[in-house]
Amino acid sequence: MTTIIEPSERAPQSAAAPSPFPPIAEYAFISNCHTGALIAPDGAVDWLCIPAYDAPSAFGSLLDRQAGSFRLGPFGISHPTARAYEPGTNVLVSTWKTPTGWVVVRDALTMGPTTGPDTITPHTRPPADEDAEHVLVRTVECLEGEVEVEVVCEPVFDYGRAPASWRLDSDRHSAEATGAGQTIRLVSDVALGIEGERVRGRHVLNAGGRAYCALSWAEGLEAPVDIDDATARIDATVRFWRSWLGRARIPDHRWRDPIQRSALAIKGLTYMPTGATVAALTTSLPETPGGERNWDYRYTWMRDSTFTLQALHFLQLDWEADEFMQFVADVEPTADGSLQIMYGIDGRRDLTESTRDDLSGYAGARPVRIGNGAFDQRQNDVFGSVLDSIYQHTRHAQRLPRRLWPIVQTQAECATKVWRQPDQGIWEARGKPQQYVSSKLMCWVALDRAASIAEIRGDPAQTTAWRAVAEEIRTDVLEHGVKDNVLRQHYDTASLDASTLLAASFGFLPPDDDCLRASVLAIRDELTEDGFVLRYRTDETDDGLSGKEGTFLICSFWLVSALAVIGELQQARDMMERLLRISSPLGLYAEEFDAATGRHLGNFPQAFSHLALIEAAARIVLQERLKEY
Repeated sequence: MTTIIEPSERAPQSAAAPSPFPPIAEYAFISNCHTGALIAPDGAVDWLCIPAYDAPSAFGSLLDRQAGSFRLGPFGISHPTARAYEPGTNVLVSTWKTPTGWVVVRDALTMGPTTGPDTITPHTRPPADEDAEHVLVRTVECLEGEVEVEVVCEPVFDYGRAPASWRLDSDRHSAEATGAGQTIRLVSDVALGIEGERVRGRHVLNAGGRAYCALSWAEGLEAPVDIDDATARIDATVRFWRSWLGRARIPDHRWRDPIQRSALAIKGLTYMPTGATVAALTTSLPETPGGERNWDYRYTWMRDSTFTLQALHFLQLDWEADEFMQFVADVEPTADGSLQIMYGIDGRRDLTESTRDDLSGYAGARPVRIGNGAFDQRQNDVFGSVLDSIYQHTRHAQRLPRRLWPIVQTQAECATKVWRQPDQGIWEARGKPQQYVSSKLMCWVALDRAASIAEIRGDPAQTTAWRAVAEEIRTDVLEHGVKDNVLRQHYDTASLDASTLLAASFGFLPPDDDCLRASVLAIRDELTEDGFVLRYRTDETDDGLSGKEGTFLICSFWLVSALAVIGELQQARDMMERLLRISSPLGLYAEEFDAATGRHLGNFPQAFSHLALIEAAARIVLQERLKEY
């Protein structure tokens, strides 16, 4: 057994972060299930795309300190005393101590009763009782003493390309900004003034005093009319999140809080009009500090579908599971009937990648990318992800929706045709196509799950045919993809790849299989840094890119799951505890973790990391319960 050394990540993350960009993990995430915002520790909104996750940013200081921000907080004070979510919500509460007093700020992208058609982001799914108001509401209250607070709003539309043109109303409490074809409205009970391309206000609050500001892109630019209205909208948003979370089954376990926060993060990354889930809120946060491994993750990956369904069904969030499944059913296949590896949150297929070379990038990491050039890659794992998600949904509901059976047929047929062919693999490598083991493994999943669905449907001939192909794939992988009894990255290498951990999660080999056990332990021993898992070693893999990357959080959570599957429950618990200790101060995860510096890297918050957390926790919880009986 490998001795796990306590890593150096316990050093304060802020100490290692390059100035003037805040560490990625210090951002707070809020959402209205149409878009989301990242709020820096100083109270500035540094990232907000309106009206949807994948729209151009209006506030983009996350990627260039000149690309727009929106601050509410004490004048001259940059660091709050405490920040936390109101329990059970995505509403942020920041408490500040100043030399003269104390204030508390509440931030919410507000939710309210559905009143009619949403003309900003029309729904293709049935609308819920409550929906986004398309307003960012911020309130501040002085708890003690007196504090001077400021409002500073400086949008720069179209990813920092179009400075705002402001028009201030005569009462000096409302102003409209236009740019790049967009108009937004700022309202506040603090008197406002225009300073060049920004609007600013300052006001002294005494104990018990309150103030608010709100930014609207709603129909008619509707916004709160006073502090009581603003407070009521935030309170209603608190009720929305708590009511939603109340429908979830959160196990009574010591990991209840991180499971709950992960559920809220995933819901906050769900696009309510279609049921799609974005991989992350952001684009181009670097996987390598200052490097080129910067990608746009504001889209829906079909690969995520199976992990999304696993998490939602474990939490008994069946409505959300069905919404996502219907989104999968809606998307347009390619000419050969296969599904793309990713789609826009509205189902669009064309995600052509471009760069914004005028932006500095987060801490100098360039290029900044809009779109994702991997959308038309060949990745043979997509069939298994889609069919496993349909199988989970069918097994849970005990019926197969009529509109899903054609997808089962086409994806199984596609997997049958292509499983022998090389592809770019699960990690979307931009190097030479290879015979990746994980892609073969997921083709096996596709045929295995298709056979199980056909059996549920009562089609024995199709069941037999698809099971035969699944067994053919398994035999090929075990013959060509195993060296020294360990699953390898692809057929022509002895290198390891964390994606082979999916052999445990998807049941490719039984839990007591020697090869499975050896593969899991090899990754634990040989593909880790300070005990955290790399997806592969960049010096051994032709991924078409330069530079090193951090450990992948999803891979570390996969190792937790795999250890639980092979019976190493205490090791799984220990690693889970270490992963929970390195979450952001607000319980969130980016894509990667740099064990040497303790910094989170990559896009944030990352749905895949939170989905894998829920799966890992669920496997341990279920194993613990089995041991009780």
